Amino acid sequence: MRYTSDKPLGLLPASVRDYRELARKRLPRQLFDYVDGGAYEESTLKANVEDLGAIQLRQRVLCDVSTCSTEQTVLGTTLALPVILAPVGLAGMFAKRAEVQAAKAAQSRGITFCESTVSIAGIEEVAAATSQPFWFQLYVMRDRSYAEDLMARAQAVGTTTLVLTVDLPVVGARYRDTRNGMTTELSVLHKLRRGADLVSHPTWLREVAIGGKPHTFGNLEKAVPDANSPEEFKAWVDAQFDPSVTWQDLAWVREHWNGKILLKGILDAEDARQAVDHGVDGIVVSNHGGRQLDDTPSTIVALPAVADAVGGRAAVLMDGGIRSGLDVVKALALGAEAVLIGRAWAYAVAAAGQAGVEHVIDVLHEEMKVAMALTGACSVGELNPEVLREYPRL
Repeated sequence: MRYTSDKPLGLLPASVRDYRELARKRLPRQLFDYVDGGAYEESTLKANVEDLGAIQLRQRVLCDVSTCSTEQTVLGTTLALPVILAPVGLAGMFAKRAEVQAAKAAQSRGITFCESTVSIAGIEEVAAATSQPFWFQLYVMRDRSYAEDLMARAQAVGTTTLVLTVDLPVVGARYRDTRNGMTTELSVLHKLRRGADLVSHPTWLREVAIGGKPHTFGNLEKAVPDANSPEEFKAWVDAQFDPSVTWQDLAWVREHWNGKILLKGILDAEDARQAVDHGVDGIVVSNHGGRQLDDTPSTIVALPAVADAVGGRAAVLMDGGIRSGLDVVKALALGAEAVLIGRAWAYAVAAAGQAGVEHVIDVLHEEMKVAMALTGACSVGELNPEVLREYPRL
């Protein structure tokens, strides 16, 4: 599908990078920095992208690549390409009911969407707008009743896969959010500056702030009935993360969840082995997009050792830094069965809604097909280290 829009975008987007620029222009600075930024000095955020870029593909010629397939089966579901739309917190602040638009885009392109605990559009709203099951991402909170209620609600609408995020016992410092007042009390001057920023984005004000009901916090509305702003909601959520969670709590999760369980936030091979020993169905190699602990390995650097530790006993997925179909090929070559993309779809939905997300998926798909053909691979099963020339190691 070729991207079309009746909205003046200033340029015809051709890549994830283009959508990032469009999102930067469309969103108030506070929101763009929230989705675009990372922890501390953002070293890991940069490494996620740069280490993928440092990998060289091994171009091969005179291979019969007339019939190639990007299909991949992940946890029993066949995807048109090995890409899942990752959970993105507060996505409905970037576009009107963004989670619904993203889920519909994923369904139209034959892939899977994952709903975040801290979404704006709730589980039931997303389910009502789509006809295929989606995944649900869960944070374990101090009051376990919230988590138990969310798991019950997700299962009630047909969700079969739970993505348990385990790298957030405490919240990493994101300096862009601090500078923009997402985590601190604003002075009068800063409030005036923020107001001027919002007024300078009239399309966002009209379509999202007014028309999108972005303060509904669908999945946690009953838990946070008095939150009147993203800042208040974020403060409540940040205070709810439970630093006492251990491996033993997986038994509690299993007690309340009948489907498949993935652990998201694994970077260490020993943690990967423990996850498999505790019976999870899969893991997501992730550093939270560089938004938690800075100066950790990029996910593509951590991936091979984690995949070796798992040894085929569970599904291995990866997120962090994926900006192209070439990146998808590299991740699969180093041991992932599929990748999750977060910022890529968040930029696209902010820029152009569902059509933008569909276009980003199409772009990744086409880039992946070209990369596979020019490395001589006709299926994702043929993607292994042999299609690479060089890649970073720990």
